[in-house]
Amino acid sequence: MDVRPDGPVILLAPDSFKESLTAAAVCAAMEAGFSAALPGARFVRVPMADGGEGTVQSLVDATGGTMLTATVTGPLGDPVEAAYGILGDGRTGVIEMAAASGLELLDPSRRDARLTTTYGTGELILACLDRGVRRLIVGIGGSATNDGGAGMAEALGARLLDAAGEPLARGGAALAAVARVDVSGLDERLAQLQVDVACDVSNPLCGPVGASAVYGPQKGASPADVAELDAALGVWAATLRRDLSRDVADVPGAGAAGGLGAGLLAFTTAQLRRGIDIVIEQTGLRELVASADLVVTGEGRMDAQTRFGKTPFGVATVAREAGRPVIAVAGSVGDGIEDLADAFDAVLPVVSRAAPLAEVLAEAAGNVERTCFNVGRLLALSI
Repeated sequence: MDVRPDGPVILLAPDSFKESLTAAAVCAAMEAGFSAALPGARFVRVPMADGGEGTVQSLVDATGGTMLTATVTGPLGDPVEAAYGILGDGRTGVIEMAAASGLELLDPSRRDARLTTTYGTGELILACLDRGVRRLIVGIGGSATNDGGAGMAEALGARLLDAAGEPLARGGAALAAVARVDVSGLDERLAQLQVDVACDVSNPLCGPVGASAVYGPQKGASPADVAELDAALGVWAATLRRDLSRDVADVPGAGAAGGLGAGLLAFTTAQLRRGIDIVIEQTGLRELVASADLVVTGEGRMDAQTRFGKTPFGVATVAREAGRPVIAVAGSVGDGIEDLADAFDAVLPVVSRAAPLAEVLAEAAGNVERTCFNVGRLLALSI
């Protein structure tokens, strides 16, 4: 590694270690280890995410933004406290739909894809609009819902009516009765809002690889429920096409988050994009990598799936484009890790002993720090 005479610049760009460390905390542990071995090094911290859990916190940390909370409607109507963020520019909001409408908000015994709603996600969007944002980043993983974004649309001012002109009940099953969508009351601010949706799946809205068939069972849907929900989303798609001139059913990613992808496309200016690409852009990672001597990334687990939209692979791709060496540290490594040799100069697990999971999670910061210290010692031999 060729470095400048006043010491190497090490860019730290990890994702969180799930259930253990935020991305910012991983950065801190990495820096503690490297600085002990390389006293002359300088560090640039860029907490990262891939659009899934932890994206709000990482982008707020990376941009010097503000974390906020709002009381919104949970997936079965119970009030929940949902976190969202305003980034450092003061004009960009970021939400995770799972904070308002997520599967983890419900005990498994209460999961019912026929009834769950994205209404609370719409309320989070309104909270961001009330803060004056002009751009919104929406992570749509981990949903408990299968309502095609209908609840979100209702919260934003749309009226969903049955054949008698009465408002629909909430939930995916109720969409079988939708006869008209009235957007005359839709929040006018949405027209000026740029919406980037972090979406890493390509499922259409309906059919054998659609929202209901692929994701419904994990949300409590029986085979009969899946058939009912798929048919209801078909009615929803046809109504959106007729009333809004939005043909979204077959757009790749329309089926994400129980069809929330389709709802966002129909009612907002949304573009569906890979989550890691949004985060790379928002953090200015490419510009920061260009000024670094070494890039260090990582997350809680790395394996063959890391190549498909995960943070470490996205960071490594940027580093490779800039001709910078890149190392990853991970809580654990799994099958197929050897397939990442083209992307990383090294991938290092941080756990040094067999221990119960609770202990491993509790020791994560120390394990990351120790591993980075040892890497730093090796680097010191060459600089």
